[in-house]
Amino acid sequence: MGETVIEKIIRNNVGHAVKPGDIVTVNVDRVMIHDIFIPFVAEKFEEMGFKKLWDPDKVVLIYDHLVPASQLDDTRHFHTGDAFAEKYGMKNVHRSDGICHQLMTEAGYVKPGNIVFGTDSHTTTYGCVGAFSSGIGYTEMASILGTGTMWIKVPETIKVVIEGELPENVMSKDVILRLIGDLGADGATYRALEFTGSAVKNMSVASRMTMSNMAIEAGAKCALFTPDEKTAEYCEIELNDFQKSLVGDEDAKYIKTVTYRAEDLVPVMACPSQVDKIRDVSTLEGTEIDQVFIGSCTNGRLEDLAAAAEVLKGKKVAVFCDSEFWHGYNWEERKKDFKSHQEFWIPKIERNMERDKEVTAELQRQGWTVLRFWGKEIKKNVCGCADIIEKAVRGELL
Repeated sequence: MGETVIEKIIRNNVGHAVKPGDIVTVNVDRVMIHDIFIPFVAEKFEEMGFKKLWDPDKVVLIYDHLVPASQLDDTRHFHTGDAFAEKYGMKNVHRSDGICHQLMTEAGYVKPGNIVFGTDSHTTTYGCVGAFSSGIGYTEMASILGTGTMWIKVPETIKVVIEGELPENVMSKDVILRLIGDLGADGATYRALEFTGSAVKNMSVASRMTMSNMAIEAGAKCALFTPDEKTAEYCEIELNDFQKSLVGDEDAKYIKTVTYRAEDLVPVMACPSQVDKIRDVSTLEGTEIDQVFIGSCTNGRLEDLAAAAEVLKGKKVAVFCDSEFWHGYNWEERKKDFKSHQEFWIPKIERNMERDKEVTAELQRQGWTVLRFWGKEIKKNVCGCADIIEKAVRGELL
C-alpha cells in the first residue's frame, strides 16, 4: 500500500510505517509561540516542573498579534515573553518583524519534511513548503518545550487535484475559498489536505502559502504541497531524497478526492458570517464596501500587495512601513550586532535593502510619491505620520 504525504513525513520521523488512526509520538523540529500565548505557555511550563527547554534553538517567539499594544495589559505579554526568553536562553525572538507565519518560512525556520507546531490555528501555513505543521494550545506547547515530543493521531487525507490554468483574475485565495465552500467549515476536521495537479505546480510558494494558511478554516489538521524547485529556491536549500519523495503515491489510500478544472474557477468571497458561505463575486456587484484590510497572515504576501496596487493604479501615493530588523535600520552599526549565522542574515537583509531601493525607484519612475516610515517612527508619532500621508494624498507635500 502506498503512502500519502503526511504518512511519509510521520514515518520518517518515528522510524516506522504508519496508517490513519495510529497514535504516535513525534520528535518536534520547531515550535512557534506568539505574543498572545506566551504568558500562558510560560506559566504552564513552570507549573509542569520543567527546568530547561529541550532545545532553545528550536523555539521561536514572535511578537506580532499585540504590536503595537492597544491596551496596558498587552505589555504584560511582552515583559513575560522577554523574561522567559532570557531565563531559558531563547535566541530566536522577533519583535515587530512581521506576521508570525510569514516569518517562520521566510526566515528559514521551517524546511520540507519538518514537523512544526505553533500556538496559532493558522500554523497550517507551513505546509506550503511541504512541512507537517499544525496549531496547538498552550498546555501542549509547554509540554513540547520540556520534552521535544508530541503525541498525535495520524490523520486521514483528502486529496485535492487542480488541473489546468487558472484564469488571470483568479488567485489562490479564490481556490481555497471554493474548496472550503464545497467541504464546509468542518468538512476536513482533523484531516490532511494534500494539494496536487498542474495548476498547483504552477503556483508560487506565496500562493501555496495562502491555501495552506486557510486550510484550518475547513477544520484541517494540516495542508501539504509537494516540495519542488520553487520550494528549494524559496527555502534556499537543495532538496534531499526524502524531501523529493514527499508526493502522494498512486496507490495511497485517500478518504476522498476533490477535483477541479482550473479554468472553471471564478473570483469568490466569503460572506458574513460564515467562512463557508461562499459567493461568486459577480453576484455581489454593487454591494457597498466600508473598509478593506490588506496584510493579514492570509493575504500579506508581496503578490497580494501587487494585486491591490494594480487595482489602485493611477493613484499617486505608496506608503511603506519598514521593519527595522528586516530593512536595515542604521545598518552599518546594526550588522555588527550579528554574532551568529552572519552568512545567512547579513546577505538576506542587504538583499531586502537593495530590493527596497529598486521598488522605490520603479514607483517613482511611474510617477508615485513614495513614503517610507520606520516602524519606530509610526509607534512614536502615528498622528504625525498620518498627517504626512494625508498631505501626500492631497498633493500638498513639498
